[in-house]
Amino acid sequence: MKVLHTADWHLGQRILHNERQVEHQRALDWLMSVIRREKIELLLVAGDVFDIGNPPNYARRMYYRFLTQLIGTSCRHIVITGGNHDSPAMLNAPRELLLALNVHVVGEATERIEDEIIELHGAEGQLEAVVAAVPFLRDKDIRQSIAGESSLERIERIKAGIRQHYRTIGEAVLPYAERGVPLIATGHLFAKGAEAGEHQNNIYIGNRENIDGSEFPSIFDYIALGHLHRAQIVNQDYRIHYSGSLIPLSFSELDDQKVVKIIQFEGRQLVEGVRSVAVRECRKLRRIGGELTEVEEKLRTLHTEISEDELPAWVEVQVQTDRLRPNLDGHLRDFAEDLRLVLLKVRTNQSYRALDQQVATLDLDDLSPGEVFRQRCSSAGQAPTELAELERTFEELQNWLQEEEAP
Repeated sequence: MKVLHTADWHLGQRILHNERQVEHQRALDWLMSVIRREKIELLLVAGDVFDIGNPPNYARRMYYRFLTQLIGTSCRHIVITGGNHDSPAMLNAPRELLLALNVHVVGEATERIEDEIIELHGAEGQLEAVVAAVPFLRDKDIRQSIAGESSLERIERIKAGIRQHYRTIGEAVLPYAERGVPLIATGHLFAKGAEAGEHQNNIYIGNRENIDGSEFPSIFDYIALGHLHRAQIVNQDYRIHYSGSLIPLSFSELDDQKVVKIIQFEGRQLVEGVRSVAVRECRKLRRIGGELTEVEEKLRTLHTEISEDELPAWVEVQVQTDRLRPNLDGHLRDFAEDLRLVLLKVRTNQSYRALDQQVATLDLDDLSPGEVFRQRCSSAGQAPTELAELERTFEELQNWLQEEEAP
């Protein structure tokens, strides 16, 4: 069986209020071409199909159109699990209808572990693979609240709940071990041994890692992970991979090569390891800095690198200046008007100010809510011990709000 692993599409996502509908559509078109060319038989989407719980209508249309286009291709099976950005109710709503198209959706965990075990059968009814389709595990799925527990105790109970969930589902697939078909698991979390991108927080709060790579049951032949946007292998274990996001989701991901993972099984054996296929770049995201003349020259050079079939590049600019430059933003936007690029943000690093004013300036768009809260507490003179506890409480509140806002 030939498998394609992808995750973190984040359909409906924006950058600085700019919609990315065309980029996502081109990425999905490219993905469809890879599925056809590689003759993929099983598609795994490991969470965060959408960017928000109530995505725009165009994002939903893209999702359903993509699934219907798989009809008649070599891709006989599709397994989709919910991520922390997805609304379980929205993903699960058409589940019975999609099942008629061999699309298996697991939007959230239930009380029955069997609901996450998906048997994939061929045209003649033969078992071809088994997928332990573990979605993002929400607080309520993996622990019971205990009155009076501290933030640290809550974090440890969450981690223990995640480990127990995987142990339980690993035991549940043991009867399939002798059937000679691939046993695959999914997950949407932060595994120890992986590297997060800038501004990617731990979705379960507390210490960064939720589970050690060695704690995934050894019964599984491949573990398809989502949540981290950087494609990578976990703990050098050839079985455990993040596919990363389908497109760059922020300027902090400029250096990440976006890929999908392709795995070929013969029985339970991986043939030629796990192959990464680079996603075709349809829009360049770039950060450009320097003095004004340098910036202008770099913008001209970038313009020549963008082909006519590519979307205009999106650019962040930081100008180093030793004097006041009124209307610098307007000047640069006029300069770039006829270039194949769009300036999303123009900033200055103003070394002309008095020494007592030469402090680092921060843009709220570059900070996560947690970083804003941390700096506000520090400026109020909070002691380090108090600050750590306040941060944990703030992160817990964020997590609760996220779950409450999910439709």
